[in-house]
Amino acid sequence: MHVRTLTGCLAAALVVFFSLAGGQAVAAPPDAEGASLAARVLVYDASGSAEFRNAVDRGAAIWNESVDAVELRPAAAGQRANIRVLADNGWPRALPTTLGNGTVYIGRQAVDQGYDTIRISAHELGHILGLPDRKPGPCSSLMSGSTAGTACTNPYPNAAEKTEVEGNFGGALAGPAPVARAEVIVD
Repeated sequence: MHVRTLTGCLAAALVVFFSLAGGQAVAAPPDAEGASLAARVLVYDASGSAEFRNAVDRGAAIWNESVDAVELRPAAAGQRANIRVLADNGWPRALPTTLGNGTVYIGRQAVDQGYDTIRISAHELGHILGLPDRKPGPCSSLMSGSTAGTACTNPYPNAAEKTEVEGNFGGALAGPAPVARAEVIVD
């Protein structure tokens, strides 16, 4: 994020400089993949997610497929993680500490009631990425959570949710990141 902010500030300064100096400002070329800025990497530790490990990995992969500004990677042995994912017998919930950091609980209570584990995982990771619950809501909204019902298995964020995460992690041009919060989000 600091690289993006510095890059954005440097680009703006060069545009002003060349404008004042009468020269021509040219945008920096994108990298080989077409993106001019690297994604912010967030490491998650799902070693405590028990039987939900595959669902957590799939939920992270869905976010990686859906947005460019952030990438979720599983922790290597001994690596410090931004996000801890744990299984317990309660209701699924997220405890964000700051944007991109916190703890997710994949609660067996919701799974026992018939809610989809991959949707739960992607939804709770969405909280860590700065998204609030949007209840009540349709199945097409990942952040509608349990209000979409047990028949809803859609684990994908909608366009507005993707845009919000891109803005949260997109750097200086996308606007400021949300204020850090320490709250329990119970779904």
